[in-house]
Amino acid sequence: MKIEYDRDTCIGMFQCVAEWDGFEADETAGKAVLLDGTETDEDLFVRDIPADAELDAKFSARVCPVDAITVYDDDGKQLIP
Repeated sequence: MKIEYDRDTCIGMFQCVAEWDGFEADETAGKAVLLDGTETDEDLFVRDIPADAELDAKFSARVCPVDAITVYDDDGKQLIP
């Protein structure tokens, strides 16, 4: 399972940070940070989700008020949002 995070879309509510420790608040920039994320495009980050963190990662995507976080299954099918 993979998570994709669009930092440009993020508005800094940090709800994702409260749901999963794969995100961290960057209060200086007013944006979340996807820890261990790889930048694939300008301000677009992706990383694998550890099996034991899948539920928390899904919750982090669901609570994002601007849909800056997308979760994909292992076949690349979009699960959330």
